[in-house]
Amino acid sequence: MLTWPFEELAPIKVPGEGDVLEPLQKILRQELAELVDGCWEIDAELQVHSSMPFGDPAEVLEDLAGEAEVLVLGGPRIEEEAGVLGSTSAELLTRRTGAPIVVVRGDREQPDSAPVVVGVDGSPASRLAIGFAYDFASRHGGELAAVHAWSDLPLDPFTRVQQWELPWGEVREEAEEVLASSLSGWGERYPDVTVRRVVTPEKPAEALFREAEGASLLVVGSHGRGRIRRSLLGSVSHAVVNRASSPVAVLRAG
Repeated sequence: MLTWPFEELAPIKVPGEGDVLEPLQKILRQELAELVDGCWEIDAELQVHSSMPFGDPAEVLEDLAGEAEVLVLGGPRIEEEAGVLGSTSAELLTRRTGAPIVVVRGDREQPDSAPVVVGVDGSPASRLAIGFAYDFASRHGGELAAVHAWSDLPLDPFTRVQQWELPWGEVREEAEEVLASSLSGWGERYPDVTVRRVVTPEKPAEALFREAEGASLLVVGSHGRGRIRRSLLGSVSHAVVNRASSPVAVLRAG
């Protein structure tokens, strides 16, 4: 996508505008052609269509994602700018794009057989994430780690809260039932996928960060809450797309 500060005043001729815009378009077309060649190097039979529309990147990609199977975006390295997403990626993640969004970061040029990690909480968005994760793991031959964090309490205070009159055994048992119920039926559909179940009292984002270290993909569902714009993504999904070291896929119910 290519934007220009004067696009809203298109009938007005800006002195020197063409002198800058035309060389820039030429450079971008060359970069786009190189990207297409790179796709064919990965798969010579892959059908690749390229275009360079003029407009706001978030709006153009949102329109294209309405009929897409997946929308892939680039993310900064964690050590750069504290891993905060660029404006286009952040904007798209708060919109109803209609397609799963994958934010790619890390050093892998292609997916491999490293584990796939999926966050499970029993929600409709989580069910979509599970299906996406199983499919990815099956196609790339990786183990699937299904993670359910059953408490928002940090681990450090547990020496103190063990004295509370709470049935911790029952809480964990219920959490394991949620995970088992969420995964029910997927094993029969993807018998080639080995699943490792993780039930933990950690905060969900921290548990996902740990399991996703070195993973080929981290998959989460998003069901945003709250009034502020950032909350539309949901606290856990917002945390992982900004801080996870692996590529992250975000799926929304509806």
